[in-house]
Amino acid sequence: MGVFTQLGVRELTEVAAAFGLGAVRRHETIAAGTINSNFELETDRGRFFVRVNEGKAEVDVAWEARLVAALAENGVVTPPPILAVDGRPYAPLASERGKWVSVFPWRSGVHLAPSEVTADSAGKLGEALARLHAAGLALPTTWRRGSIYDHDHLTARFDRFASSLDPALAHAISILGEELAIAAEAAPVRRRATWGLIHGDLFRDNVLWEGGVITAILDFEQASGGSLAYDLAVCLNDWCWTGRPELPLARALLEGYQRVRPLTPGDREALPIEVRAAATRFTITRITDVYLARVTNPEKDFRAFLARVEAWRGPALGQLSSLL
Repeated sequence: MGVFTQLGVRELTEVAAAFGLGAVRRHETIAAGTINSNFELETDRGRFFVRVNEGKAEVDVAWEARLVAALAENGVVTPPPILAVDGRPYAPLASERGKWVSVFPWRSGVHLAPSEVTADSAGKLGEALARLHAAGLALPTTWRRGSIYDHDHLTARFDRFASSLDPALAHAISILGEELAIAAEAAPVRRRATWGLIHGDLFRDNVLWEGGVITAILDFEQASGGSLAYDLAVCLNDWCWTGRPELPLARALLEGYQRVRPLTPGDREALPIEVRAAATRFTITRITDVYLARVTNPEKDFRAFLARVEAWRGPALGQLSSLL
């Protein structure tokens, strides 16, 4: 985690001017991003979250901004992007050619640790995800861009290390190869689930809480068209895990989700497959993006997600299925 583009008073004054935010009073670097550079900015008009979109083309920044604005307008608890003075929901970063800045209203709150997730918070998270999915289903189907983490992409990533002789990867390679084959064979079942717009990465660190209430759903960079059951499976893998599957939390999350949007028969059939597929995805990406890239980030150790894959290969999968 770190900051890839440094912004000082001069650069943030330029950003404030581009968005009509007023005079800069205070700023602070938020060294918590793994992809973008983030800053807290306080001006005489309030507090704002400033994000430098690293490595993104304008079309990608514009797509995400349009989606987040539409979701916020339709009741999703997410801060909509602030319009720049030129009318766009982003602006070029004057000090860095080819980079784009997004600004959002500041939302206070904290992230929950695994031990802090309760049945109540899991249920509220399920409700929030269902509202997000319902809002997405109401948007034009043409907005559903493809996911960069589809099966073919994950298989290509796996192939990059499948023949590795690294003993630390041997066990993972054996299991992941089997899981990718299972996911491919189950493709017809996976397609029968409801498809719409998904967040794709709704981990605990992308949700803010205050007083037991969700104050913001963040980070739609990986949003895309996709299976709503898969999006739900991503949440089950993160919110209902404390070193082992927490079935009472999974029950609460699923019940909360269905209070807003009942699962279809296709969703129910696909979900046990998707919890394995989601765990496989994050194991593979942590191997390629963290372990093989020699990035020091204990919170993204691939072994933590490999443990999830192994758990879903055992009795826990049947226990989860019994909740559906």
